[in-house]
Amino acid sequence: MSDVNTKPLTMEADEVVDVDKIMAEFDKESNTRIFKGAFQVIIKVAMVLFSLYVMFDGWTGTMEERQKMSLFIGIIVFIAFIIYPIRKKEVKRPNHVPFYDWIFAVLGAGSFFYYTFNCQAIVDRASRINEVDIAVAIIGTLLLFEACRRVVGLPIVCVSAAFIAYAFFVVERNPLRIIMYKLFYTTEGIAGTPLNVCASFIVLFIIFASFLEQSGIGAFFVDLANSIAGKATGGPAKVAVISSAMEGMYSGSSVANTVGSGSVTIPTMKRCGYKPEFAAAVEAAASTGGQIMPPIMGAAAFLMTEYTGLPYSQIAIAAILPAVLYFTGIFMMIHFEAKKLGLKGLPKESIPNFFKLVIKKGYLLLPVVALVVAMNYFSPAKAAIIAILVAIAVKLLEGAIKSIAHKKFEFDISLYIQSLANGTKNAIGVALACAVAGCISAMVQQTGLANVLSSLVQSASQIHPIFALAITMLMCIVLGMGVPTTANYVIMASMVAPILMRSLDLPILAAHMFVFYFGIVADITPPVALAAYAGSAIAKSNPLKTGITATRLAITAFIVPYIFAFSPEMLIIGADKPWYEIVLLVVTALCGIYIISAGMEGYMYKNMPWWERILALVGGLCMVIPGIVTDLVGVALIALVFVMQKIGAKKQNAKKA
Repeated sequence: MSDVNTKPLTMEADEVVDVDKIMAEFDKESNTRIFKGAFQVIIKVAMVLFSLYVMFDGWTGTMEERQKMSLFIGIIVFIAFIIYPIRKKEVKRPNHVPFYDWIFAVLGAGSFFYYTFNCQAIVDRASRINEVDIAVAIIGTLLLFEACRRVVGLPIVCVSAAFIAYAFFVVERNPLRIIMYKLFYTTEGIAGTPLNVCASFIVLFIIFASFLEQSGIGAFFVDLANSIAGKATGGPAKVAVISSAMEGMYSGSSVANTVGSGSVTIPTMKRCGYKPEFAAAVEAAASTGGQIMPPIMGAAAFLMTEYTGLPYSQIAIAAILPAVLYFTGIFMMIHFEAKKLGLKGLPKESIPNFFKLVIKKGYLLLPVVALVVAMNYFSPAKAAIIAILVAIAVKLLEGAIKSIAHKKFEFDISLYIQSLANGTKNAIGVALACAVAGCISAMVQQTGLANVLSSLVQSASQIHPIFALAITMLMCIVLGMGVPTTANYVIMASMVAPILMRSLDLPILAAHMFVFYFGIVADITPPVALAAYAGSAIAKSNPLKTGITATRLAITAFIVPYIFAFSPEMLIIGADKPWYEIVLLVVTALCGIYIISAGMEGYMYKNMPWWERILALVGGLCMVIPGIVTDLVGVALIALVFVMQKIGAKKQNAKKA
């Protein structure tokens, strides 16, 4: 038995993690210039004012849509060029912004402001825009793409540029005028649905998430996870899964979540005996899975209400079983890996008491509760603002209680200012990604490529629907590479979900859940597995091996979407389903994931030979797929594997004795 896990949970000298450096490398949104003194104050004030403006507009909604979009993205582009360098190592000294970035910032913002202040005249000209309009559109689009490259990365820029290049080949008459008009001056391009949704309420959820981070809820989640799973076999890894699932639920970034919580959990897992690749993969898979965790789902749950028109409560309920299956799969693989290695849990003295912790810090969950409740009575934008106000109230109450206890007034306004500033900073990448995603959507419509893609999926479905789903899966993974969660879902909902609904006649919720899942797992799927690579940098492991291990741990995410595409009842769609059928569905699915996890790890009570692993995987799949016949086949295969493992383990123990 390994006893390395009896060491205290302190960081060794060789385990100290440079979080900022890793974030800058794998999360481009963290690679910012350094500002100090008056310049820092000016930047922070500008960001705070922008957050307040978004909140005011979200509550009142007084501005005309096209003007609002161009003003919004113009400000975002300006800030992006000021705080993000042209390349990673370009940061030279504090407060240094090269002259060319000032030019880019002014030209980029000016291009969009031109549309803001000349909106009616441009609308009147329609597609007969003049040479000045065209020149402004070209400058604005190019600088938008450059800003997006700096903040988000190359993948989404390259994909969008490819769609635009294709449009130039397809459009025969006046391609430059038509394409630039479509991209820049309509509500189908840059200022299309993705950016509209972002400006209307995605940014508000990002601001809310920044308030949650400042409240200390992350540390509370880690302690809570410790109190639940710290004692269990392979405790540190299970703690990492629970805490990362809860943090990722509201963070909206798989990479940021991996680095933030992984800087503590990954070294702890390594000390307990897990291999570096496995430790990093656990954190990456759990952090990515946090994006599918109800009730917030990285804000995607609220976006889904906008795109599908379904009640928020239905979406949150539908996401429960797939999320439970996902985390059960990771949990069980961790358990079997720990059994295989002979690992124990954390020492008793390092584990907090669950009930004392909830009583002492449970109030930190009030903003999340307020958000969920408000979603049932208000628009997503107003619900987010209400949750922000509750988060502020909770922090004020906490300060008041401390003031009474210490007999000294305590009020730190810098926390609120920092939350608002962080909200703007965290929104920049999402907004730019949404604007560039609008270009993809516009070109798909302009060129008729949507019909081509639908025909491709339709043709594949004639062979078998699974081929159509596989093509859609690949589209989602490619389009989701390196894109933040919320922008990721907006792209999938705008482009890919309608194709599924048209080609395979899937229910709207099943289609949206399918594309959302596969857009998200792009963060752990090689070759562009940013969350896995970020984890590997902390663990000092091989990045590719870490990505492959993370994909294996997250295998449920690659199975479950196919299941609810064929059997939407997994999403609990339809109020007429008897309760006992839903219970049976949950029980059989969990049994299936248990045996699939054993098959993937190659261990249950002893190491599995290859043929036992195949039986376990087939039996598990049969159990996950809804249906009496498949359940009976699954039970038979699982029973066979179980018996063989028990007998084999007894023989091994007898030999050892």
